[in-house]
Amino acid sequence: MSHDHGHGHDRGEITRDHFEQPSWDERYGGEGRTWSGRPNAVLVAEAGDLTPGRAVDLGCGEGGDAIWLAEQGWQVTAIDFSEAGLRKAAEHAKERGVADRIEFRQADLRTWSADGEQWDLVTSCFLHLLDHGMVDATREMASAVAPGGTLLVAGHHPDDEHTGLRWSMPGVMFTADELAPAVDPQRFDVRPEARTRTETRDDRTHTVTDAVLVATARS
Repeated sequence: MSHDHGHGHDRGEITRDHFEQPSWDERYGGEGRTWSGRPNAVLVAEAGDLTPGRAVDLGCGEGGDAIWLAEQGWQVTAIDFSEAGLRKAAEHAKERGVADRIEFRQADLRTWSADGEQWDLVTSCFLHLLDHGMVDATREMASAVAPGGTLLVAGHHPDDEHTGLRWSMPGVMFTADELAPAVDPQRFDVRPEARTRTETRDDRTHTVTDAVLVATARS
């Protein structure tokens, strides 16, 4: 499991070990932040005008998205498989005064099940799974969306593999069109997109592409 959160990532080749919990516990276990702490822009764009309710952030990492949602008035469930990441996220939530609005849970999103629980917003930004695992994960995420709620899944588009800004491993990056069949069109209005944005790396500005799937559940 890999969760980039949109603010930089290791470049070059990676191994399957990168997607296991020890790798992320090591990454999050150091001093300071791994990511910027800012919410992902795609989440702000899609959730900024929604009426706050219950939200779940899948692959929450250090909590940037979950904390932003809590600050907007959402009651948030934040899930990750990294104990170190969850500890950092809880610390940051306390610092920002929203610890009472976030429930942190540890779970591996490769096997996570909603178990019938539903939220008004189900979001996963820059979570990446091996072996095209995001298709099955998206299907489970869709089951967790309450009537009238929103599903948001965003990640690095395969077009970015050749930019040198991203890791390269088959079956990890995805397009929104690849995820869309996992969402029931009888229950959801589904909008798959490829969105470009700029990203600054090493004092240079690059154009990158995000895969963005937005699905709104009918009431």
